[in-house]
Order: sequence, then C-alpha cells, then structure tokens
Amino acid sequence: MEIKVLNSLNNRKTQGGATLLGMLIVGAMIVFVALIAMKMVPAYTEYFSVKQALKAMKQESLSTMSKREIMNSFDRRASTGYIEVVKGSDLIIEKTVGGDTVVSVEYQVIKPIAGNVSVLIDFSASSDGK
Repeated sequence: MEIKVLNSLNNRKTQGGATLLGMLIVGAMIVFVALIAMKMVPAYTEYFSVKQALKAMKQESLSTMSKREIMNSFDRRASTGYIEVVKGSDLIIEKTVGGDTVVSVEYQVIKPIAGNVSVLIDFSASSDGK
C-alpha cells in the first residue's frame, strides 16, 4: 500500500501543464494569424464585389455595347459596390469566337502587415465565371 502512495506522488511531480512561456508563444501565434486575417479580409471582400459586378454586367447585352460604355457601366457599379482598386480602364474586354463579349480583370493587392513585411495577393475575375 505504501509503494502505491509513493508512485502516485511521483506521477504528480512529473506531470506538467502549460507553462507561461508556452502560453505566450501560442498567444503570439494566434495574434499574428489574426493580424494577417484582419488585413486580408477587406481585400477578399472587395474581390468578391468585383466578381459580382462583372457577373451582373454579363446580364447586360455586352456585345452591343462599346468598350467605353462597358467601362462606364463598370465604374457605375464600382461606385455603388465600394470597389476602389479596379477602375473601368483596368478592364480587359475581348470578343470570343462566338461573338460574345467577355470582360475580365487581373490585379494585385499589397497589404502591409508589420514593418517591412507585406502580403501580396493576386486576383483574377471574369464575366464568364472562369
């Protein structure tokens, strides 16, 4: 019986929990990931707004519109959709073999994280959904 009690006491001494240093490291990692997420979410939100504007433009008869009219249409949608990184002049307007007009855009967003560390995000959206 006495040996069993001594083994129980030894097990309690060797068991360890989370140390303060371990908790600080985990906390710093969580803060770093949260910081990156808070910087990147607005860029992705704006990207989805660009995709939505291009998708809505597909509903219009783009094949009968001139390039200037397509750019103005996008600029109107951008002003109501809080799109600031893409302008109508940035659009790539092409005709397909079938005669359909496809409007696409490719752009990059650079978000500073801390000091001289930044995140570069490449975006590409098209009215045909590709």
